[in-house]
Amino acid sequence: MYAKFHSIGAYVPSKVLSNADLEKMVDTSDEWIIKRTGIKERRIAAENEYTSDMAAKASELAIQRAGLAKEEIDLVVCATVTPDYFNMPATACIISDKLGIRNVQAFDISAACSGFVYALSVAKAFIESGMKKHVLIIGAEKFSSIVDYTDRTTCILFGDGAGAAVISATEDKSEAIIDIHASADGSYADFLVTPAPGAVHPASEQVLAQGLNFVQMKGNETFKLAVKTLTQDVKNILAHNNIDSKDIPHFVPHQANYRIIKAVGDALKMSDEQVVLTVHKYGNTSAASIPMAINDIYESGRLKKGELMLLDTFGGGLTWASGLMPFAGE
Repeated sequence: MYAKFHSIGAYVPSKVLSNADLEKMVDTSDEWIIKRTGIKERRIAAENEYTSDMAAKASELAIQRAGLAKEEIDLVVCATVTPDYFNMPATACIISDKLGIRNVQAFDISAACSGFVYALSVAKAFIESGMKKHVLIIGAEKFSSIVDYTDRTTCILFGDGAGAAVISATEDKSEAIIDIHASADGSYADFLVTPAPGAVHPASEQVLAQGLNFVQMKGNETFKLAVKTLTQDVKNILAHNNIDSKDIPHFVPHQANYRIIKAVGDALKMSDEQVVLTVHKYGNTSAASIPMAINDIYESGRLKKGELMLLDTFGGGLTWASGLMPFAGE
């Protein structure tokens, strides 16, 4: 039994936060943001629109496109670092309830920007072991809930959104997910961190006063390590499977920063046509980034059944992952 990438869906909030808007909030400029990141705008969820709401909308679409009834989903995995609630219940449980999926295993994964590919590896393992047949995996973030909009180094980067995919069992090896590599190195944990609330910094007035509930990032250090790690990870997975980069029609990197994507693409000798770009209109949506990008090329008609996708991501933990698979949807 193999696991196939059966369908894709995504949801983006209606509110747009442009660089011009940010110019009125912090000391920055449209020209500087575009030059440094490639981001022109990002989407921001409504105040009463939560991670589970966006995830449920993306999931509805993915299940519909898979041609399945909700009752056929037998596992729900949500990758997020902006859950509806701190530590419990899992956002996956709330999503399942909103979808009307009952009595099915559901849990969250916290791997930051690498979360969706981590969830993909979990789905693959569950299916290939024979334990599950149709796994709903989700990357969803309300990053605006942990961004300090007075910090110009981070507030320009992040946006909100959700993407979801159905991973299904198949006996057809030509449809199968080929390979997934995933790893982590906790010695770089302070490169990208939300310090509180947690066991280290429990909720308190001091935590709020110091802004420890907001995401913090060592930008330059993260940039350099991301380019090096992502490039090597892709080289490894391609070599391991005897595939040349020129034979990949869709390279889908994590949409964090155009300069990172460009550096990795150039190092791998990828053409502009091969590299999927959405960072300019959505910013960095963390775990939602890759499924949102896949959905973008699917809805534009660029992604066809049987075409190879190469996923590559890097995030807080630090975590990183890559995946190689044909798109098995219609």
